[in-house]
Amino acid sequence: NHGPEDEIFPSPGSVFEKIKNLDSRIGLCIDTGHTFRLNLDPATELKKYKDRIFDVHIKDIHEQIPKGQNVEIGRGKMDIPSILKALKDIEYSGVLGLEYEKDADHAIYGLSESVGYLRGVLAMV
Repeated sequence: NHGPEDEIFPSPGSVFEKIKNLDSRIGLCIDTGHTFRLNLDPATELKKYKDRIFDVHIKDIHEQIPKGQNVEIGRGKMDIPSILKALKDIEYSGVLGLEYEKDADHAIYGLSESVGYLRGVLAMV
């Protein structure tokens, strides 16, 4: 799913509608940030489509608005603990990609902070 800017596949549901009758090996890559920018709860969407998820992108967004901007994970408005708990609850074993797109020229700092935050949350859930 590619968020509010994408007219064809904005949400996990829009993708699922196109693939639901296809072979179960065809599935979803859920981008939690794009899902959040659509005013959807990423944890709920993960649980709803658990049987067809093969890839998850995790990031944080500063506001739950269509033009929400990427920030260091833990500094935004996304409920990261609920997302990670949902992944644990559904026993997700696919790819989980951390996305940090804020400071391309100096990504190491924000990426390191994001990894540290995620490690703390994972220890908690």
